[in-house]
Amino acid sequence: MARSIDAARAMQYTKEIVAYGPRWDGSQGMEKVRTYLKNKLKGDQVEEDAFTAETSVGKIAMRNIVVKFPGTKDGIIVLASHYETNYWLRNIPFVGANDGAATSALLLAIADQLRGKKLEGYSIWLAFLDGEESMTRQWNSDDALWGSRHLAKKWQDDGTSKKIKALLLADMIGDADLDIFHDESSTPWVEDLVLQAATRLGYQSHFFASSTSVEDDHIPFARTGVPVADIIDLNYGYNNSYHHTAQDTVDKLSVGSLKISGDVILETIRLVNAVGDNPAPVAPQKPPS
Repeated sequence: MARSIDAARAMQYTKEIVAYGPRWDGSQGMEKVRTYLKNKLKGDQVEEDAFTAETSVGKIAMRNIVVKFPGTKDGIIVLASHYETNYWLRNIPFVGANDGAATSALLLAIADQLRGKKLEGYSIWLAFLDGEESMTRQWNSDDALWGSRHLAKKWQDDGTSKKIKALLLADMIGDADLDIFHDESSTPWVEDLVLQAATRLGYQSHFFASSTSVEDDHIPFARTGVPVADIIDLNYGYNNSYHHTAQDTVDKLSVGSLKISGDVILETIRLVNAVGDNPAPVAPQKPPS
């Protein structure tokens, strides 16, 4: 498997997604982006997970998109990102360049690296998740994480969860000023592998300078016993000033950040394959104090 992402292509995909405009659930933009994703994945093994979410603003049709690349080993590594924008920001030109578009684009670029190749290792599934954002301005995890909650339950019910070796969630990692947090809600040994991957590639200065506990799409999977890591930069702009605003535009992103994020994800996949069913030998690497 390739060890390096085509970051320029990932940036181009980001621009193409953003060009559809706001993509909150129920909007024409969202339908267009769903079609765009499926067209980019045409010919791949794609499954759609359609459901109706009983949200605080009513019933909303949602759809997760999962693309599967078979490996030679029994087991699955999942890479995930949400692709919609906030419903409560539907009245402003919020295109979520960093918050959903860049990471969905990164998954598409990773699909390009996997397509047509024999994967020596676990199968890799890419999950484009719907309904991550809270339906109202005040964050409420019971009124958010709709796609991840639905897919986590589905995979728990059908036995898939037991086959997942690790789930890596990408969120807000196109930020030109990249500073990925250490997430205390993630599985420690998977977080250790992420830092190990970043260190091996010389990118450790962009990782884990700060710690926090994040409520994100990895949580429903963690609750079903799946090892998880949320790869997220929660400080977007000075004092997080671009987050959930119309300022979340492509000019705030960089090809360099997409390369760092994508390459670290690919290296983490390699390390998950290396540790297999026995993550214990991985030396713990705590974030600096």
